[in-house]
Amino acid sequence: MTFDRAPSKEWTPFQGVGAVRPSGRRVGPPLRSAAAYPDSGDKRVADLKTALHQAGLRDGMTLSTHHHLRNGDHVALALFQAVKALGVKDVVWFPSAVFPCHAALIPYLEDGTIHHIEGSLNGPVGDFASTGQMRGLAVLRSHGSRLRAVIEGDVRIDIAVVAAPACDMFGNMTGALGPSACGSLGFAVGDAETADHVIAVTDNLVDFPCVPWQIAGNHVDQVVVVDSIGDPTQIVSGTTQMTRSPERLLIGKLAAQFVREAGIMRDGWSFQAGAGGVSLAFTVYLADMMREAGVTAAFARGGSTRYLVEMLETGLVKTILDGQTFDLEGVRSIRENERHVMTTPFNSYNYHGKGRTASVLDVAVLGATEVDMEFNANVATHSDGRMLHGLGGWQDALFSRCTILAVPSLRNRIPVLRDQLTTRCGPGELVDVVVTERGIAINPRRQDLVDATKGSRLPIRPIHEIKRDIEDLAGGPPAPARCTDETVGLVTWVDGTVIDQIKRVQP
Repeated sequence: MTFDRAPSKEWTPFQGVGAVRPSGRRVGPPLRSAAAYPDSGDKRVADLKTALHQAGLRDGMTLSTHHHLRNGDHVALALFQAVKALGVKDVVWFPSAVFPCHAALIPYLEDGTIHHIEGSLNGPVGDFASTGQMRGLAVLRSHGSRLRAVIEGDVRIDIAVVAAPACDMFGNMTGALGPSACGSLGFAVGDAETADHVIAVTDNLVDFPCVPWQIAGNHVDQVVVVDSIGDPTQIVSGTTQMTRSPERLLIGKLAAQFVREAGIMRDGWSFQAGAGGVSLAFTVYLADMMREAGVTAAFARGGSTRYLVEMLETGLVKTILDGQTFDLEGVRSIRENERHVMTTPFNSYNYHGKGRTASVLDVAVLGATEVDMEFNANVATHSDGRMLHGLGGWQDALFSRCTILAVPSLRNRIPVLRDQLTTRCGPGELVDVVVTERGIAINPRRQDLVDATKGSRLPIRPIHEIKRDIEDLAGGPPAPARCTDETVGLVTWVDGTVIDQIKRVQP
């Protein structure tokens, strides 16, 4: 497949789960000589412009950033201000995620400094791309597939710019220390290891050596010291707050009850829950049930929150495998607790690796914007077709032994269960259970879960029945999105194939 917004690129359609296997060898950065760097170990340069100039920045290059500062990130804007000041055009921005704070970069998309973005889009930038204003395709990859794309050569990072909450002159860095501490730097590790050129940007220069480092300075070419890399209080956003909605609290409770009644919750089990309000409610109810049953989890995987930290510190969870840190209690814990371990997409999610911890999980509780009658699901767009959510690790976590989508029946009065998805992000064969406040649907493929919960008091119902009740409440099925035939974005699957296209939203 080829597309007008990416005429020189050939894309492969989705072939099915497990159908595509990799070949060849990993791609790596160019060889360097220590003789090219200061014997003093001091890699500091005056500013980002100087660092980019020394890196050989030119038109059309691919620049990466990470999102561990979430909606408090200051580095991406500073980066593209420097790119524009150097007169460079048509760069590709390859972020691990985009947040509403990055609306400040829209003028750089409009003036041609940034050609397009290859990364999960969110908020105003997602809306901008949805209406066809971005010149290239928006390529959405999961966290695992983003790293896969780099190490297989689908994407070459020319320059990685890493926001470092603490960094020494040599480039050793950690996210656990400093005024802008964000916890894990897991998504930046792969960039630092594979990019042709790496620039560390810090507002907290510490004495050499910065220990324990999360990224070694041997990967780093320059260090830039700035006044601020971000606002760590904005790590906590609207998507990482506990829900107060009675209906959504009920969904979290039902999901926890399902895990218990299905026999999944037992000594030595493992789980992953997202950072959305319903998932956080699941974690809270789950902790109470585990405490009552005297059950301990071997590990919990995913982004850490204060609720997960409390489970670690009270002995309900033995280890947290942390891909990103969602609040300041998580930052404190990853700094202080040796059982709170930073992970990267390579060991957590990379589909073309020698295994991944995501598939070791007993259960993953995730969200979705839409689910169809075959249990296929959407997380990238709203029902109006706009790219207002990122893929994150959602696709990667579908490979858990039991995947539960915990979703409200209605979003803005629009039914979540529907006959046809606006955008397909995950195949139904990997979704095992859908939990709503109006009932729990088990995928017929999972007869073992049907049998395990038979005779329980859980409100288990066929998904078609739940959908019918929701449509009766909403006054009918949802209207399809008003989109043109023009493709403005691609949703890739974890193996790099294209599972769906995102069409331009009509004004």
